[in-house]
Parts: sequence; C-alpha cells; structure tokens
Amino acid sequence: MDRVWYVAYGSNLAMERFRCYVSGGQPSGGARMYPGCRNPTAPIRTQGVMIPGRLVFAGASKTWGGGSAFYHWSAAGEVAARAYLLTAEQLSDVAAQEMWREPGGEFAQQLTAVLPGVEELHTLGPGRYETVVRLGELDGMPMFTVTHGTVADLEPAAPSPAYLHWIRTGLREAHGWDEERIADYLSLGE
Repeated sequence: MDRVWYVAYGSNLAMERFRCYVSGGQPSGGARMYPGCRNPTAPIRTQGVMIPGRLVFAGASKTWGGGSAFYHWSAAGEVAARAYLLTAEQLSDVAAQEMWREPGGEFAQQLTAVLPGVEELHTLGPGRYETVVRLGELDGMPMFTVTHGTVADLEPAAPSPAYLHWIRTGLREAHGWDEERIADYLSLGE
C-alpha cells in the first residue's frame, strides 16, 4: 500500500493549516509548532468528499483551546471532508503528530504496518486520534481518517474561533460553500 487518501474533517480541511503537518510549521492562531512528515512532499491531489457519519466537537485542544473535531463514523448524517493523496508513511506521520508524537516514531510505524489490513476500523490505543477508519476507496486507492475510538462517550465542547476559522477556510476551499451553508453545517456539530 503506497498511496492512500488521508481524509480530513477538522482544521486540516484547510490546505495552509494541513501543510504544517506535512512540511512543518505553526498555523496562524495555533499554539504549537509541528515538525512535519519525514517526507515533506505536498499531497499529489486533493478532493472535497462527503463521508457518512457526524462531526462532533469535544474535549479540550492543547493547540487551539476549546473542543476538537472528531468523526463519529456510526452516527447518522454526512461529514464534509477533504481527501489528500499521500504516501502511507505520510498519513502515519500526520496521525502521529495529531497525538503529539514524533513522525517516524513507534506509533507512526505501527499505523503504517496495520493500514493494509484495516477493512473498517482499527484502534491502536485510547488516545484522541488513535482509531483509524477506512472510508472505502477513491480512484482505486483506500481512504482513511483518524478519530477517537469511543467518540460517542466524549463530553461535547465548543471549538475556539481560531479552530473554526480553519474549518471554515477548508470548507470554502474543498467544497466551495458560502458562509450561510458553512454556518448551518457547523451548527450541526456543536
């Protein structure tokens, strides 16, 4: 499994913000500097996608303050997302950084190793983004995202304005939505 789609549904919807995970850097409004992937090559392609499930805001983000976005795969509804065509190693490095771990470290290596066998979902641990969900295929390549393994049990929390800025930016970029549609969509996740 060389090429995979990483499917983003939170602040990573915005290309500028997502680039911090790939090539390193600190996103505007964020409190964290990201080391970037071992392979800092930009995504080959991106595409706006809709995936079944629900967007949930919960917990407390150390980077943004307020709640973080989580994907609730078994809930009714649709989630607006953006797929990035990456290497499996890059996807694993992005997921590791979501968990405040080093790119190429033990978590990233474990995730790269299990990806080919994930048919629906696989939980690597109890952390915020330690469950990988397979979302089918796009152009013959598998699509994956990461979320919390028991998202239905998380305490809801409103996201910060800085975090919402990046989600709004990504929804405009990936889906071409106007502010009214974005506001309606985001009110469903709160």
